Amino acid sequence: MAAPTYTPVELLARLVAFDTTSHKSNLEIVAFIEDYLLQHGVVCARVTALDGLKASLYATIGPADSGGVALSGHTDVVPVDGQSWSSDPFQLRSEGGRHYARGACDMKGYLACMLAAVPDFKKRNLKIPIHLAFSYDEEVGCLGVRPMIAEFGKTLPKPRLVIVGEPTNMQVVDAHKGPVRWQVEVTGRAAHSSMSHLGVNAITYAARLMSELERMESDLKITSRNDRFMPPFATLQVTKLEGGTANNIIPIFCRIGFEVRALSGVDIDAIERRIRTYAERHCLPDMLRVASEAAITITRANTVPPFAATENSEATSLALKLTGQNGTHTVSYATEAGLFQEAGSASIVCGPGDIAQAHTPDEWIEDSEIDKCMAFMARLADWASA
Repeated sequence: MAAPTYTPVELLARLVAFDTTSHKSNLEIVAFIEDYLLQHGVVCARVTALDGLKASLYATIGPADSGGVALSGHTDVVPVDGQSWSSDPFQLRSEGGRHYARGACDMKGYLACMLAAVPDFKKRNLKIPIHLAFSYDEEVGCLGVRPMIAEFGKTLPKPRLVIVGEPTNMQVVDAHKGPVRWQVEVTGRAAHSSMSHLGVNAITYAARLMSELERMESDLKITSRNDRFMPPFATLQVTKLEGGTANNIIPIFCRIGFEVRALSGVDIDAIERRIRTYAERHCLPDMLRVASEAAITITRANTVPPFAATENSEATSLALKLTGQNGTHTVSYATEAGLFQEAGSASIVCGPGDIAQAHTPDEWIEDSEIDKCMAFMARLADWASA
């Protein structure tokens, strides 16, 4: 029986029908992709999460060795909760040259193009391998790609180059910022609000910490700068705040979440030292004078490295050649490219769709973006066969 062939849009319709919101399993979409590839004679390897509920998938077309180019994309999507959609977000709706669904842009459009290109890759006499890498939990900190990268050179062939297909309108992106997130927990002592001298107000001390974070943000605007980005400096934002139980109780607990979007060269450890030092010198002494159990805990929750392609990067040169472009761009959102590059695989970001559509209600991708991506895949096959 002949292996199935589908258009990119037909594959996109199948892919978006899997609800792969990050807090859910992705094993059904992995099984679909795996079955599709196996029908085309492409052997796949799973890298399964410790809890067994999710997996990355890695496949190689062409010479079965290391080197070559990996096309990389994540299978997970962000939630639709609280968004007003015009149609079912997990059923593709095509209208006016646009295709609407959760993940259509970010980034199942790229996955569909990867899979639609497989029959062409297979019929070529590839001299250089083309690897297909499908990860999970990118949207919650690029978690799933890390165990897969750890297998490079061990159970999986290590790619020389990686093209991460996040939505860039098929422009070549050679640098992006890296998000680092912390959680701060302030523990005070509860008391009746009329007896403030008996309590330690956790929200009050959290406010002191947030004031220092605001000063730190102002300093980052001066000490870190790269005019290729918008905004052209590293950013620091308080992103979550919760605490208190009732209006007549001095709050015993407050939690802060904050994030830095770092440029290459920003000293993340120095940022953490500064807020820890401020807590130890300007908050804890006053708190402990009243309550010996008072505490401030600062935990780094996740780090995604900023990405900057190396000078004369082979990945940059190849992507510019395949797109026919003369220059590169930067973005402020994060991708898995920095992790691949840290592992020794030269990386670039280039994929279909506009990031302005990602994560929005009625998320969409245009036919023209899919067409550009498929032309890119064909030129990649030409290059790998030459």
